[in-house]
Amino acid sequence: MANEENRRPLKIRGWKITQNFASWLSKQNVTPNQISIASIVFSVMAGIFFLSFQHTDIYGLLFSVAIILTCLFGRGCCNVFDGLVAVEGGKLTSSGELFNDVPDRISDAVIIITCGYASGFSELGWLAAVLSIMTAYVRTLARSIGAPSDFQGPMGKVPRMAVVSIATLLTPLEFLYLDSFYILQMGLVIISIGCVFTVMKRLKAAYDYMENNINV
Repeated sequence: MANEENRRPLKIRGWKITQNFASWLSKQNVTPNQISIASIVFSVMAGIFFLSFQHTDIYGLLFSVAIILTCLFGRGCCNVFDGLVAVEGGKLTSSGELFNDVPDRISDAVIIITCGYASGFSELGWLAAVLSIMTAYVRTLARSIGAPSDFQGPMGKVPRMAVVSIATLLTPLEFLYLDSFYILQMGLVIISIGCVFTVMKRLKAAYDYMENNINV
């Protein structure tokens, strides 16, 4: 898990129930890096059930949606608790930065790409996944030149997963009445457009930092 200054600001970390569970986790034989890797497992499970969308009836779709939303929630919990266990639990590791970013990029790609296949428009999934990874690449690149970690949106990791979750939740209704998956496609378009603006904003922030703080 990353150092404190590189953590994404999340209000949920301050919740008492979250801190109590993180405290319990810290006392177990579990490392922050293991929790980070678990997020990939949840994402792969979600991806498997996304791929079933085009080959099932409404009951199978409802079951898949329930599993996917559970997995997305599980992935989100991993993203919160790996940091809490690392920082508040005193389990920071030298390799934590790798486990902070790499599993997130894999998880994003798996979820968004398979969402594209579920929508019947796989190209949208690949486009949204590439742009999602670009937002993280720009943030990491900016940090490598000494700029502060920049988590500004509008389409950071949390909003992306929120869009996927809402689109997934609404899909059974669309399938039942229209026998289509346009809501998933719309969600991927929203993610793609939002990621373009996010990349532009983060690039501008990095440019401004370099121009104002680095003497050439």
